Amino acid sequence: MKSIDEVQQEIIDEFGIFDDWMDKYALIIEQGNALPPLDEKYKTPENIIQGCQSRVWLQTDYRDGKLYFRAESDAVIVKGLLALVLRVFSGRTPDEILGADLRFMKEIGLAEHLSPTRANGLLAVIKQIRFYALAYKAKEEQQ
Repeated sequence: MKSIDEVQQEIIDEFGIFDDWMDKYALIIEQGNALPPLDEKYKTPENIIQGCQSRVWLQTDYRDGKLYFRAESDAVIVKGLLALVLRVFSGRTPDEILGADLRFMKEIGLAEHLSPTRANGLLAVIKQIRFYALAYKAKEEQQ
């Protein structure tokens, strides 16, 4: 499996092909459309991410020392952003998640091109993923 840095570099390279932000938005939407739909049973209040303008659900599974994430949103751009974040974090150990330097968002220019509410929502998702990593790491250490 590729490292978090290698996956981030792949994303940076994919977005680097485009100069125009309309093309980059199209790529984000395409990524979101490829995200498998979240089973309705996971669309619960506990799985909703607070701080997002659109509705976002994040489902977490922990197997064999790794966290696996599935997510969905009712907004197409947000769904694409979720696909990118899940590509980086899903299937990782808590330590990998907690030690990751998330640089792809800045390097592809997301920081300047997302509305403040979308940026806050994306940060809320990342914060929740890191929270799960912390919780499962603590649980591992107790065993």
